[in-house]
Amino acid sequence: MISSYFRVCGLLFLWIISTSCNETIPSRSVGLFAPTSPLVTFRISFHTGSIDDPKDKSGLNALTALTVARGGTRTLTYQELTETLYPWAASIDVRFDKELTTIIGQVHRDHLEPFYNIFLDLIVEPRFDQQDFERNQDFLVNAISSTLKGNDDESLGKQTLNAFLYENHPYGTTEMGNETGLNAITVEDVKKFHKTRYTRDNLLIGLAGGYPDNFLERAEKHLLNSLPQGNSKRPPLPQPRKLDSVEVILVQKPSIATAISIGYPISVTRKDDDFYPLLIANSYLGEHRTFNGRLMNNMRGLRGLNYGDYSYIENFIQDGISRFPVPNIPRTQQFFSIWIRPVPHRNAHFALRQALRELQMLVDDGLSQKDFEATRNFLINYTKLLIQTTSRRLGYAIDSRFYGTSFFVDKVSAALRTLKVEDVNTAIKKHLQYENIAVAIVTPNAELFKAALLSNEPSPITYSTEVNQEIIDEDKDISTFHLTINPNRIRVVPIKEMFR
Repeated sequence: MISSYFRVCGLLFLWIISTSCNETIPSRSVGLFAPTSPLVTFRISFHTGSIDDPKDKSGLNALTALTVARGGTRTLTYQELTETLYPWAASIDVRFDKELTTIIGQVHRDHLEPFYNIFLDLIVEPRFDQQDFERNQDFLVNAISSTLKGNDDESLGKQTLNAFLYENHPYGTTEMGNETGLNAITVEDVKKFHKTRYTRDNLLIGLAGGYPDNFLERAEKHLLNSLPQGNSKRPPLPQPRKLDSVEVILVQKPSIATAISIGYPISVTRKDDDFYPLLIANSYLGEHRTFNGRLMNNMRGLRGLNYGDYSYIENFIQDGISRFPVPNIPRTQQFFSIWIRPVPHRNAHFALRQALRELQMLVDDGLSQKDFEATRNFLINYTKLLIQTTSRRLGYAIDSRFYGTSFFVDKVSAALRTLKVEDVNTAIKKHLQYENIAVAIVTPNAELFKAALLSNEPSPITYSTEVNQEIIDEDKDISTFHLTINPNRIRVVPIKEMFR
């Protein structure tokens, strides 16, 4: 059944919510038919994520996903599968997060049939070879112990903030798990998790590109008939803990610069009307990797503090080297955050103060009519860039199904056109604040930073070049901006103790 038609980038796409092969089972598919596209993309999503990991085996969802997507099938070893896909220029990848896991396949339509047979076999009856399991287990353990804790301070700061915000909450661990949990998992655990979570109750089939007539219905029928029924019910997520003033966790780690992440949970997701005025407020404050935001202009542009400073109203993971987020990381609970990319140690305290001062000015003063109109017009056009490929369009269609909304980019365009500046400023007052905030800091000078924060001593900025008097005058206000640090909620943690 064709539920809607929409035109993007000059191509006609048919959004197909297909009829079920069994009247007692609801449709489990989303299709974006692009007749002129030579590529066909699969996104097979399962409503399972790290929140389904047993406490003593944190990382089981991630390890299962990788062992499936980066393993063999019943008839092909992983090496044989790789050699088969190579001449087709086909690819198989996976995306896993807190609540959703998506296996992604892409192939030229000339090779669709043989690829389809391999791809679905991989999902339904993966090989679960011991060597594949151990290779992926080692990959995840090293991703935490060597990459995250060793040489990726930006991601370390973000993951530390996540753990701090969601203490004693299912979101509290990384989507990869932790070192102890991963090392405790066996291949039998992975097989059992696949059997209980990769089920038709948890399934959503996504297909995009120039696929043949009835192909989506065929794939849906194949998967629904091949996967076990399962049980998609989960206990409701608890509410995140309430923050009390400015709470700080400092990770003691050798580094050439200080990484800072700031945030707090919010009650808004894409299914809520207030999400869309908050999109405008957030873009005005800190649109990712653009000079549309005040953070970027005032911290990097005017002061050269670092490479970039951004804000977000939902979980954000950058898609490769682009400036856009990856799709298929939806969550039923979200958080507001500010990311201060690493700054020289001498200016870290100043940078923290400036970011929180900019947030306070946004909450207290809101947007002017002029800033509202400029930001809204920017976003209406900018969000169209989120869906430049059929694969990304499909990802956003799946996320829209997760949240129970119309297609995200269409929803943004329609919602923003009806908003007024008063709507944005009302949403800011309702959902954004600066009093109760969590701060994660990665620095080699953790104890000194802690003492400076508790004393609220001035933190003047140090410049390498001359700046104008207007900036110098504002710097005086920033360097003494008061931070209400909670002395009972500030601690230093050695890097070796993180994510164990």
